[in-house]
Amino acid sequence: MIKRTFLLLPGIGQVKERRLWEAGVLSWEEFSERRHVEGISDHRKEDLDRELGTAMELWGRGRTDYFTRLLPSGQHWRMYRRLREATAYLDIETDGLGPGAVITMVSVHRDGKTVTLTRGIDLDAGGLERALTGTKMLVTFNGSTFDLPMIEREFPFIVPRVPHYDLRHACPKVGLRGGLKQVEVLLGHRRPQEVEYVTGEEAVYLWHLWQRKGSENALRLLRRYNQEDARNLEPLAAIVYDRLADMLAGGCGR
Repeated sequence: MIKRTFLLLPGIGQVKERRLWEAGVLSWEEFSERRHVEGISDHRKEDLDRELGTAMELWGRGRTDYFTRLLPSGQHWRMYRRLREATAYLDIETDGLGPGAVITMVSVHRDGKTVTLTRGIDLDAGGLERALTGTKMLVTFNGSTFDLPMIEREFPFIVPRVPHYDLRHACPKVGLRGGLKQVEVLLGHRRPQEVEYVTGEEAVYLWHLWQRKGSENALRLLRRYNQEDARNLEPLAAIVYDRLADMLAGGCGR
């Protein structure tokens, strides 16, 4: 999918990219192999060929940081298949939504295992950094505006600068609307009965029960809820990627 986009090239937006596809230019290689491309001067094409040459070399070397900088954030999903084996699925809980809210719990799901860090117990910069070590891509649900800014505020520079596939923005493109649990229902997924009806508001209440009354049951339930949020991102990311890829292939005429 990454080699079908031209949005990383200077001066190429979605309209020009669509025109390239309509002209039969469907990949970096096809662009480079053509002597002339309609709507692009020969001189400019030489410059763009060099840009694509650099892109092909760096993609081959796994230098995803290059594409993270150049591609719009909404296009990072294109790198998911290549980076899936080193992808971390992340979700946080907080003690509220106001300006003074703090992170109470972080779950990082990767390689079939889930690490959950809890405020006041083991949630610190070192633990979070270890949980994310080796990550090549992040998947979240609304992480762009919530999870990642919150983490950056409390633990600056800990989150690796890697491609970020935010399902909150990708899901509506394939007809899946609503929050994470609503999307899960649309796909026929049911959470374990213990946490099936727990909401974000109740997660805040569970934290306060733990903080004020030391309720181990409340902490255990909150932990399970947070882990479900992180784990369920993995199958959802794969489904949405496949649907986006199918849509893109159809738009390209393939």
